[in-house]
Amino acid sequence: MLHAVVMAGGSGVRFWPLSRRARPKQFLPLAEPRSMLTVTAERCRPLIGRRQTWVVTNAAHAPLVAAMLPDLPAVNLLCEPCGRNTAACIGLAAVHVLRQDADAVLAVLPSDHAITPPEVFRDALARAAALVEASPQTSVLFGIKPTNPATGFGYIERGEVLTQANESTPPLSPLGRGEWGTDVLAFHVRRFHEKPSREVAEQFLASGSFYWNCGIFVWRASNVLRLLAEFQPEIHERVQRIATALGTTEADAVLQHEFPRMPAISIDHGVLEKASNVIVLEAPFEWDDVGSWQAFARWHDTDGDGNAVDGRHCGVDTHGCIVRSEPEHLVATIGVDDLIIVQTPDATLVARKDDENSIRRLVALLEVRGHGRFL
Repeated sequence: MLHAVVMAGGSGVRFWPLSRRARPKQFLPLAEPRSMLTVTAERCRPLIGRRQTWVVTNAAHAPLVAAMLPDLPAVNLLCEPCGRNTAACIGLAAVHVLRQDADAVLAVLPSDHAITPPEVFRDALARAAALVEASPQTSVLFGIKPTNPATGFGYIERGEVLTQANESTPPLSPLGRGEWGTDVLAFHVRRFHEKPSREVAEQFLASGSFYWNCGIFVWRASNVLRLLAEFQPEIHERVQRIATALGTTEADAVLQHEFPRMPAISIDHGVLEKASNVIVLEAPFEWDDVGSWQAFARWHDTDGDGNAVDGRHCGVDTHGCIVRSEPEHLVATIGVDDLIIVQTPDATLVARKDDENSIRRLVALLEVRGHGRFL
């Protein structure tokens, strides 16, 4: 059975001051009127029901998850004592899901991405799951065909085309088409590449053989543990101790002891870059990582001067700005171009659009200068 594992532990620093420690970006309505977490979970239905939906989050955010997903079974809300990156997160989820379903296939999903249309996404997940069912030691990734030489994403280099291995598997060759009429392209992964320089990213784009790694994976839960045992034995050993304690009075104490001691490493770098039998499917859906205020602008209408506004704004000689304010607060601008202006009840950000990466530096500085209450 196909299960969704939604990773909801990020901090969303680059969306400060709207995103805060108590309510990071996955709990905010950035790309749609509802929270990104809510949209992520509902995007999987009806393909994946509520009992097969799991959310992994920081323990401090568990009440937020429960409020936003009221039909999520309590046992499906998994709380991390601290952040240890995605390898530990996915390992924790795998041992929980295996208690319910020994043959479980996991669709691992970030909680803060925008994906459309949802029906095409579900069709793509189903086809990836069929491939995993036919080949249990296969790991399937989704690659996004790049539209620009982005330097903020890891890249997947595709190898030879996947040939049909099992007649019962839906076609996954270059000629295959899904239920919604979308082409399905499948390739063996040649190698993974870290976030490149601009020059290298331009070479990747020109070659036509590279995808953005969007962090969506489909694989058997048992295969996750097999690969962790092979490439991250310490994580495997500790998640197995957690698994042994599940259902006992010692479960929480074991989790609190073992989880913080796991190596903090991503599943990509720690496992998938080392594994064989890794397949990349060219995503037939539209995808946006909604990683910064620039992405926010892509999901909101712009006025005649290219300003993306969410709230009240009145501008004179104002062009290309991103303006977000509280409903009753007016932001007025004169003679400014290409700014990010974000107003919240207790903090306001003004930044150049071409330097929004410095928001991370600003957040660190706020901590150093004793302004932690604004984080």
